[in-house]
Amino acid sequence: MAYNRSQFPSVFPAGDGEASDATGDLLRLAVIVGSTREGRFGDRVARWFAGEARRQGTFEVDVIDLAEADLPAAYPRDMPPGVQAYRRRLALADAFVVVTPEYNHSFPAPLKQAIDLAREEWRAKALGFVCYGGRERGIRAVEQLRQVFSELHVMTVRDIVSFHDVWESFGEDGHPTDRERSTRATRVMLGQLAWWAMALRYARDFMPYGSVSV
Repeated sequence: MAYNRSQFPSVFPAGDGEASDATGDLLRLAVIVGSTREGRFGDRVARWFAGEARRQGTFEVDVIDLAEADLPAAYPRDMPPGVQAYRRRLALADAFVVVTPEYNHSFPAPLKQAIDLAREEWRAKALGFVCYGGRERGIRAVEQLRQVFSELHVMTVRDIVSFHDVWESFGEDGHPTDRERSTRATRVMLGQLAWWAMALRYARDFMPYGSVSV
C-alpha cells in the first residue's frame, strides 16, 4: 500500500525531498474508554479527545466504549460474537489511545479484561494515553499499563494527556477549562502517535511482524 506524505503534514513536514504522488488512507485510531463505572467521567473525557483527534486531521477515529461493548466478565474458552466484533475493530486500527482513570493506584479491571481478550490485534502498533484522577492525574495507572502493553509488543508513546481533579477540569460545555494546555498536550501526543503509527504501518506492510528470526 502506498501513502501520500502530503496528507500528513504533521507527520511528514515539508522538506527538501519530493513527496510521493501515491495516495492512501488516513491512519485509523481506536479510542478506548476504559472505565465502565456508573457515574463515570471517562466518557466525557473521551468525547472531547475524539473530537480533538478528528480535528487534527491525520486520524479516522473509532471510539470503543467498554461500557457498551459486549465483552464477558469471565475469560471465555470460545470467543463469542461480541468479542469477535471487538477484536475486528482493534485489528482495523493503526493506533490506539486508552482513556483511563486511576483506581487504587492502578487501572480498571474491565480494561485489563478487554486488553487480554485480544492479542495479535495489538501487536506492532502505537498507543497513547489520556488519563485522569485526583492529585496524581492517573499517571500511576498509565505506568502500569505501559508494562502490560509492552508484553503485547505495543509501542507506547512518551507524552500523555492528563487531568488532575478531573471533575473541576472540565466545564459544562464538555471542554477542559484550561483549553490551551490541554490542546497543546493533545497536539504533542497525537504527533508522536502519528509518527509511530505511520512508521509501523509501513513496516507491517513491508514485512509481517515477527517474521524475522535472529
